[in-house]
Parts: sequence; C-alpha cells; structure tokens
Amino acid sequence: MRAIAWPAAKGCAVLICAFVAAATPAAAAADDSDVANVDLCNGRNNISPDKQIEGCTALLDSAEDQRAVSIIYNNRGNAYVGKGQYDQAIKDYDESIKVNPGYAKAFNNRGVAYEKIGDYDRAIRDFNAAILVDSTYANALANRAETYLKKGDYVSAAKDFDEAIRLQPKLDVLWNERCWTRSMVGDLSLALADCNAAIALTPQDAAPLDSRALIYLKTNQWDAAIADYNAALKIDPKIASSLYGRGWAELKKGNSAAGNADIAAAKGIDPKIADEFSRYGIK
Repeated sequence: MRAIAWPAAKGCAVLICAFVAAATPAAAAADDSDVANVDLCNGRNNISPDKQIEGCTALLDSAEDQRAVSIIYNNRGNAYVGKGQYDQAIKDYDESIKVNPGYAKAFNNRGVAYEKIGDYDRAIRDFNAAILVDSTYANALANRAETYLKKGDYVSAAKDFDEAIRLQPKLDVLWNERCWTRSMVGDLSLALADCNAAIALTPQDAAPLDSRALIYLKTNQWDAAIADYNAALKIDPKIASSLYGRGWAELKKGNSAAGNADIAAAKGIDPKIADEFSRYGIK
C-alpha cells in the first residue's frame, strides 16, 4: 500500500529515484586535488551532500569537457535533492541538460525533483524525455509510473510498471508497486501474483505483505489479511496501514475490542488513514 511502499515520505529509499553518478568526469582531474574532488562529486563512500556539492563546485571551475560539465551539474543536483533543496537541484539539472540535451539521467533526476515539489505534469514531461533518449531506462519508467499514481492514473501506471519489470525483473520493489497498482485497477488475481513474487524476493520487507493483505481485505478473506498484517507489523510495528487494515478485518470478524484498538492506534500514527482506506474502497 502507498503508506509504506516508499518509506520516509516515499523517499528515495524505495526510489527507484536512480540518482547514480554516471561516468567519472575524468577530464576535470588535472591534479591530485581534482582527483579528490572527482571522488567527492561522485558521492563516493556515502559522503554528505554538502561535501558532494563542495567537490562538484570545485570541479566546475576547472572542467572543460562538456560531457564532464553535464555530469558535474547532474551530480550536484543529486546532492541538492539529498538536502531537500529541490529548486536548486532543478537549476543544476537545467544546466546539465543545456550542456548535454541527450543526457537521460539528468531528465530523469529533474523529473524526480519536480515530483517531490508536486509538479506532476512537469515531472512526467521529464520522464517522457528520459525515455525518449533511452527507451530501456527502467528507472525513468518506474518514476513515471509513480507519478501517474500520484495523479490517480492507475492504468497508465500499471503499463509503465509492466515495461519496467520486463526490463529489470530482478528489481524487487517494482513487483510490490505493480501489485498495489493492479489492486487499485481491480485486477486482483494478477495483483496477488505480483505480491507473491515480491514477498518471495524480499521476505523481510513489510510493504508487499501489507499490499497483499489489502487484496485479502478486498476479497473478504479476513483471516488471510490478518495473518499478513501480523507479519508486516512484526517487521515494523508502526505501520499505520497495517494496523488499520488489521483492525478492519477484526471488526469484520466480530472482534470489536481488538479491531477498535488497532484502528485507534493507526489513527494515532496517521490521522488521515481512514480517508486513505476509503480511497482504496475499504469503507
């Protein structure tokens, strides 16, 4: 379910955001200090965003190769995204694309930044551009699917997840995302198969268990739903959607005390959780 598919406000933990440094801007490495700045700009060893920005900025003063300049701006944009400074990130992605209009990663990453600030139409245009440059870019397809979900366009999202999974079937998070999307469309048997695949790939991940439980709720399989919610909550006891869903299933079984307790706990974590389930058709 959407409440937990992308932890930390759909942060890029799940994301699929694909903020990957491309080729090392070797042309900028003229001396030892430049070599050090290349490592910083490429975000080696999980350095802080501030250090990455520092390295990229230093390289911009000496880089001459236009491809390297495009990569440097892209990498610095990634660092600004890491700081939550999306407007500044977009400016760097603009420069990256201006220097190299065929750089698919910069289009994808700018699309993610637009998605983060809620400008979904611009985000989709950028993902379209990234896919036009590279039709095999699974991350851009997945990001476009996520943005379609934000717009409530589940059919388009499902199509993009289909193609992303075809290109990268081992990218486990995609299976859960397509499971959830198919459950919204109403393709519950196909959704169940996707959730089963996601659980097989990542048995210690609560998200696909939570998603499969939603399917069981929609098909009135209360015991199966409770079992999956129990398993999800064992992994993460603070998942509002799992608490609410388990509470709903308990109420349907006539267990008022347990059901009401779970629903109250869920609302304590997320006051809007009932509205969210209503949008899922659980009301």
